[in-house]
Amino acid sequence: MSRISRLRPRFVEFIPERLDNGVLYISRRYSTASHLCCCGCGLEVVTPLNPAKWRMTEQAEAVSPAPSIGNWSFPCQSHYWITGNSVRWAGAMSAEKIAAVKALERWDVERLAPHQMGVLAGVRRRMLALWPAIVQWFRS
Repeated sequence: MSRISRLRPRFVEFIPERLDNGVLYISRRYSTASHLCCCGCGLEVVTPLNPAKWRMTEQAEAVSPAPSIGNWSFPCQSHYWITGNSVRWAGAMSAEKIAAVKALERWDVERLAPHQMGVLAGVRRRMLALWPAIVQWFRS
C-alpha cells in the first residue's frame, strides 16, 4: 500500500472490526476514533478522544484530531497531522524526542483524573496553543 494523503470521516456508533483504508471512523458515543495507519502499513490506529489524549474539531464535513498522530510503537513509526481531512507528514523523530513525548502523554493520563479533567482542560488548551513552537523544537 502507499501513503494516504486524505481521510474521509465516517461517524459510527461502533468502530467496525474491519477498517477501510482512507476512512477515519469516529464514535462520538464511545469517544474514540480509528483508522488504518496513513503510511500504508495496514496497522490500526486508535485515538481515544478525551482531554488526556486527543480532541476532535469539526468544521463542515472536515475533521481535525489533535495533537498529531505518532505511531511510535509501530514498526513504521509514522508521524502525521490530520487537518481538515488532509494528512500532513511530520519529520522523523529521534528516540530521545519520542521518549519525551511519551513521558508527556503518561503525565497527562496519570494526572488527569476524571474530576480534574474539566479544570485541566483549560491548561491543556493553553499547552496546545504552544504546540507549533514544540513541533519546531522537535524538528530542530
